[in-house]
Amino acid sequence: MCRQISPIIPHNYQQSSYPVAVFTFAVTNSGTTAADVTLLFTWANSVGGKSELTGYHSNSSMTEKDGVHGVLLHHRTADGLPPVTFAIAAQEKEGVHISECPYFMMSGSSDEFTAKDMWNSVKEHGSFDLLDPVNSSTSSKPGTSIGAAIAASVKLAPQATQNVSFSLAWASPEVKFCSGKTYHRRYTKFYGTDVDAAASLARDAILNHSSWEMQIEDWQHPILQDKRFPEWYPVTLFNELYYLNAGGTIWTDGLPPIQSLTAIGGKKFSLDMSNGETDDDNEMNPQTNTATDILHQMASVLERIHASLASNSAIGTTLLQGEENIGQFLYLEGIEYYMWNTYDVHFYSSFSLIMLFPKLQLSVQRDFAAAVMMHDPEKLKLLHDGKLAARKVLGAVPHDLGLYDPWFKVNAYTLHNTDRWKDLNPKFVLQVYRDVVATGDKSFARAVWPSVYMAMAYMEQFDKDKDGMIENEDFPDQTYDVWSMAGVSAYCGGLWVAALQAASALAHEVGDKASEKLFWNKYEKAKSVYDKLWNGSYFNYDDAGTKASTSIHADQLAGQWYAKACGLSSIVDKDKSQSALEKIYTFNVMKFKDGNRGAINGMWPDGTLDMSTMQSREIWPGVTYALAASMIQEGMVEEGFKTAEGVYHAAWSSEGLG
Repeated sequence: MCRQISPIIPHNYQQSSYPVAVFTFAVTNSGTTAADVTLLFTWANSVGGKSELTGYHSNSSMTEKDGVHGVLLHHRTADGLPPVTFAIAAQEKEGVHISECPYFMMSGSSDEFTAKDMWNSVKEHGSFDLLDPVNSSTSSKPGTSIGAAIAASVKLAPQATQNVSFSLAWASPEVKFCSGKTYHRRYTKFYGTDVDAAASLARDAILNHSSWEMQIEDWQHPILQDKRFPEWYPVTLFNELYYLNAGGTIWTDGLPPIQSLTAIGGKKFSLDMSNGETDDDNEMNPQTNTATDILHQMASVLERIHASLASNSAIGTTLLQGEENIGQFLYLEGIEYYMWNTYDVHFYSSFSLIMLFPKLQLSVQRDFAAAVMMHDPEKLKLLHDGKLAARKVLGAVPHDLGLYDPWFKVNAYTLHNTDRWKDLNPKFVLQVYRDVVATGDKSFARAVWPSVYMAMAYMEQFDKDKDGMIENEDFPDQTYDVWSMAGVSAYCGGLWVAALQAASALAHEVGDKASEKLFWNKYEKAKSVYDKLWNGSYFNYDDAGTKASTSIHADQLAGQWYAKACGLSSIVDKDKSQSALEKIYTFNVMKFKDGNRGAINGMWPDGTLDMSTMQSREIWPGVTYALAASMIQEGMVEEGFKTAEGVYHAAWSSEGLG
């Protein structure tokens, strides 16, 4: 049996940033005689792609310390990307002997020590103790690929069990984006920027993984053992966190991008002169001193340029008011959607961050607060109609933080002009208030309040008739980006009503009494307008008066859900919210696959699927979970769990679609 442990530990902002994994095997001798067992852990000196066969990759044995033996695998990446060094390790202890094979040929020339030779050696001897030292050095040649192995040899008595742990670490201290900007990862704050830090990471993982596992169990055990929940619930709850460690996440040290100059004589000169300086380095000739003076002068200029750039960027660390800088966090919208921190859907997923890593959530929020104040007039061609639009205008919450140059060039999304989307700004305000309620962080509230006010003021342009309610513009101007809304809509209108109440409450928190009253008055006006969407059993999709307006939208009460989650007043009467949820449950949930898939986004009142757009006939897990939470808020506990269970059956069960 094998347990794999990675230190993803709630409220832990150090070990949770480590690029490590530990594989613990429980080896049992079920026989009646003693047995000699060898476990083999191998790793390729490769990251995939064309760099694998370019040659000049090298492996070397780690220096033994605390009984931990291992191998470093130094990999030279292609196309100027930052290098990476892997480390594999295991600990010698009573009953467990560790040996290593630092080098074997995986592919290419067969006249060297090959993977087959490595396997035959450990099969014959049970370890690598008799390995010829000539096979434990050298770099790979172009056209070949290499690997390394660790062997753990165990002698087991009958019916005995022994635990054997192997660790894997990967040190790639730099994150380089296509713009050329390079940042240091969060873990370098604790291990430095040398790629050989992989050895220390792997060693510390071996020595500390038991503590990590205990902390993870302390977090998960109460939920796993809570018999009030159905069996599928903890499976789904914890599995849905997969994206935090497997979703293309990047966690930087929170410092500005590394500024470096051109290579001189093949050596890159860094403007950071504090690292790597020895006594001999100080004995420079006049020529060197002149070069150093020039470097420092250029560094000063670049620092001023960077300060100017940061003033028109989404660098939220500038909003810190004495708090710890725990870095900046990015994650991709999806495996096929290459945009960092897509905000319209972060609205749904952010509950995991605010509950488990609240400081990371506040960091993301500061970035978006800074982005609200950005104005980037660069013209982008929209995929929808070919028209040009500014990348980002002052007051608009961006769709995402960019791709090729995150924080500086936001809005990698170009299907529509998201500066005219109606859900992003309300979602920002609601999330900010939710986060203030969850953390009690008044300093954060004060820091982002100007951006909240600006985001609300920006939305006034979409209230055409000045009745306090924003109107959609008959194009997909919200997260359902191929599903149009016109006039007042249940989705965006509800978010707006909730955001007005949240803005008033946040104004109260920061002591802005005038704004508190302003937004409350607007809230009461907008709430009465929103109520006009009520048709007797649910809220119409919008008020355009077309067939599309009658679609039963699974997400129609998103604003109500967030308002209640934040401790705000309901934005609709209880009897109406319950009626709407019962309608959605009966139609969007139970009329499709007997409720075993989740909630269909749109259904017609006659009980048929809304096939008018691609997205109306889709099931979105985040929306389904939000809907389920809304039901539970209204006392519809059985219906809520049944709704969420549909996603489990589709995605996580052994009979599912995955």
